[in-house]
Amino acid sequence: MTRSIIIAIVLSISSLTASVAIADDKGMITKSSKFSVKETLDRLENVLKKKGITIVTRWSHDAGANKNNIPLRPTELLLFGNPKLGSHMFTSNQTAGIDLPMKALAWEDAKGKVWLTYNDPAYIASRHNITDRPKIVKKMTGALNKLTGIATGAVKPK
Repeated sequence: MTRSIIIAIVLSISSLTASVAIADDKGMITKSSKFSVKETLDRLENVLKKKGITIVTRWSHDAGANKNNIPLRPTELLLFGNPKLGSHMFTSNQTAGIDLPMKALAWEDAKGKVWLTYNDPAYIASRHNITDRPKIVKKMTGALNKLTGIATGAVKPK
């Protein structure tokens, strides 16, 4: 009986952590996705457009690599921005323009697992010594968490 309870707890914890974002000390947040690289970015692009967020470009790193006979697993980048938020970062410190618009990278690891990685707005603020925009950083962080959650299948779209 005790062994069954322990197994149930371990399974619960592992299924919970599968949808949790991983933040690293380099300012990136990585989330596992239930979908392919293409579908993950399609879902992100669609939800961003519905929210009125500008899509700047979509870039396939693997397509470029493969054209040059360099094998690369599926890896796609989406650049997007919301001037209503991002411009506030620039008015604090224009060097934030090197990190904005935002980027999201969908990629497949060696085991075939798909991930979605993006820059943490708090890290961007810290990197550019932006200390006077805490409400903007908080809003960006919350929006990105929700939108990337929808893209990865961790959050159901409304």
